[in-house]
Amino acid sequence: MLTRLVANGLWLASCGPEALQLRLAQRDPARAQRQLLLRYLRRNTDTSFGQQHDFASIHSVAEYQARVPLSTYEDYATHLAAISAGQQAVLTRAPVLLLEPTSGSSAATKLIPYTAELKHEFQRALAAWLCDLHWHEPRLLGGQAYWSVSPVTQRAAHTAGGVPIGFEDDSAYLGGWQRRLAQAVLAVPSCVRLIEEMEAFRYVTLLFLLRTRALALISVWNPTFLTLLVEGLGAWRQALVEDIARGTLSVALAADVRAELQTALRPAPKRAAEISAAFQASRTSAELHTRLWPRLRVLSCWADAQAAPYAEALARVFPHARLQGKGLLATEGFVSFPTWNQAGALLALRSHFFEFLPADAATGACQTAQPRLAHELEAGRCYAVVLTTSGGLYRYQLQDLVEVAGHQGQSPRLRFVGRAAQVSDWFGEKLNERHVSPALTEVLARLSLQPTFTLLACETTLQPPAYTLYIEIDAAAAMLRALAEALETALQENFHYRYCRDLGQLGALRVFRIRGQGADAYLANCQAHGQRAGDIKPALLQRRAGWAQVFDGAFLA
Repeated sequence: MLTRLVANGLWLASCGPEALQLRLAQRDPARAQRQLLLRYLRRNTDTSFGQQHDFASIHSVAEYQARVPLSTYEDYATHLAAISAGQQAVLTRAPVLLLEPTSGSSAATKLIPYTAELKHEFQRALAAWLCDLHWHEPRLLGGQAYWSVSPVTQRAAHTAGGVPIGFEDDSAYLGGWQRRLAQAVLAVPSCVRLIEEMEAFRYVTLLFLLRTRALALISVWNPTFLTLLVEGLGAWRQALVEDIARGTLSVALAADVRAELQTALRPAPKRAAEISAAFQASRTSAELHTRLWPRLRVLSCWADAQAAPYAEALARVFPHARLQGKGLLATEGFVSFPTWNQAGALLALRSHFFEFLPADAATGACQTAQPRLAHELEAGRCYAVVLTTSGGLYRYQLQDLVEVAGHQGQSPRLRFVGRAAQVSDWFGEKLNERHVSPALTEVLARLSLQPTFTLLACETTLQPPAYTLYIEIDAAAAMLRALAEALETALQENFHYRYCRDLGQLGALRVFRIRGQGADAYLANCQAHGQRAGDIKPALLQRRAGWAQVFDGAFLA
């Protein structure tokens, strides 16, 4: 307990100055944002991108908006090719430490450049969140935490120019001695993320979580990640208890990972007996989790938009912990973070320079109006987020929609409401129409299939939920199975879709054969949801679920 108090206390104290700086910035967001932007421009004047857009002559936000156009990932193709080849000073003066993968739009996966400065920008928002969290829940100081930030992934690869591709250790976001303090209070060793076999990863994660009674904070992204994790308690109950009692690991692991994990294991027969007693005394999952981790105080996960029902389900099986929804964070940047007992999430003013495109909340379509700055946002309005970061993204359209839930001082509080582009994202898979459509077209052409109607959507009533291709076609079942296999392979080119499949959050692609009148049923359903007939555009990828009840047909066995 003393070790945890000291480590958490020092860690929290190191976060205090940043929390204070953010509070000061909230008094004048326009000034704080302008200073941040100008610092980016001065620092990167001599880069290829800076010279191309004459950063040296830009002295105001208006000049920056006039000189540098809004951008998407595709606009950086040439620059990223140069970075991958090992060229320096392309987008930023600071060297690129690694390229972090995330889901793409026209491409299956995109690579985001990370610099030391960008990591510091993430740390600023993280520090402010942690200060607020511990201030309102001081009992966290004496506990341990489980953080799952970066996805489980294979060992890092490298570009031809030697730039690493992959995720760093989760605690690396904290940096320096803060990272060492964090590792002292983490319930699960960071090297667990290197376990490539998913069942072994789950088992070892549960093993370390069960070993501690002091678990106080669980921070994951998608709530279904934790739901699926604790489902393993029933199947592995006996093996977990025996391993904890003996201080052993009864799963196959790489030798280096096993050796590192073994140093953190000691026989714990008393804790094993407590766990056995909790299983015997509990009638429900909620009772079991309360007995296993009686000091758990906070569950942090996505709780907005499509994640809301899954977060509510998670809260029901951890009734003794407070559920706190996360703000908006993407691979490209840290947009907002939650604070205690307040609606929405606070804009991370000191992390990046932000612009906001007015958008239609129902359709996600951005309007042609001038982008708004942080201090110009109106409560109740919907906006698409645009980032400029020290990682080298300039006026980058994140494609995330937020609603202004209110203000704290002059700083907006934001609620994530969905994606601006045609993206389906139930569990973090981030499937994009611009990737899915050409992939299906190629597969259909290869198999010489010509359907009358097609639609792809996540069917959440399946166990596990699975993307389903609704198709109206006269073809043999064997041919449709071949279509499903080929399209599933194409979808797994998307990094995040493959990750959700590996975790078990999504099942393999299913096929639903429509007997007839598929297009008519689709149009009628869109109109029933409030769309005018003239506004209904054909779209292969649908973000809504429940289409199996719309069409006349059946799932292919």
